[in-house]
Amino acid sequence: MSQWHRPNTTIIMIKIKNFVFNPFGVNTYVISDTDTGEAIVVDPGMINSREHTSLDNYIAENGLKIQQIVNTHLHLDHCFGDNYVRDKYGVKVAANVNDAPLGSGIAQQARSFGMCIPEGQDFDVSIDVPLNEGDVINIGPYKLHVLEIPGHSAGSIALYCPEGKFVIVGDALFRGAVGRTDLPGGDFNTLASSIRNKLYTLPDDTKVLAGHDMPTDIGTEKKNNPYVRSV
Repeated sequence: MSQWHRPNTTIIMIKIKNFVFNPFGVNTYVISDTDTGEAIVVDPGMINSREHTSLDNYIAENGLKIQQIVNTHLHLDHCFGDNYVRDKYGVKVAANVNDAPLGSGIAQQARSFGMCIPEGQDFDVSIDVPLNEGDVINIGPYKLHVLEIPGHSAGSIALYCPEGKFVIVGDALFRGAVGRTDLPGGDFNTLASSIRNKLYTLPDDTKVLAGHDMPTDIGTEKKNNPYVRSV
């Protein structure tokens, strides 16, 4: 949970809940405004009823009003639960259109990992709201700024909240690592450029919330990440 002060006002809070879902261990984030209850779900990774229930219980217990699904990219592990959240809460899917081919080919992605989509289940994702560099996602009075950070996939984006001092980066940047670039749409030089020119230009104390594993911060990665240094 992040909190900060507005001058001469009470404390304002934005809440971030992290779930770890599916065999890939994806971090699914529910970001909410504690005053209004407005919330978005970032990278819904739920793949079974137990994981659906876990997300639903949190939303119900906190009285949240889900406004939108946002995908940092459309590799299968980050969007297994998109259609469930879309249908359950009547919301739209927002992502970058450069990842549309990934979204329409979830079964093909699954086969590349040796997985089989059960007959009758449809995990393919259609983008309802195209997101591009400079777009803003509102959660109550707070804003998440969309940064295009291709390289892990062609349509990878990050969500930066200056007030909360955090950025959600999908699979672009990890603690001491970077995202794979051997999957469709991946390119290491493009990814390194995205990290240096978009993520490493954020303040050093910006918390990095990645698509897998533990958080880090921009300053630490600029100094210590062995794959992409700041210079």
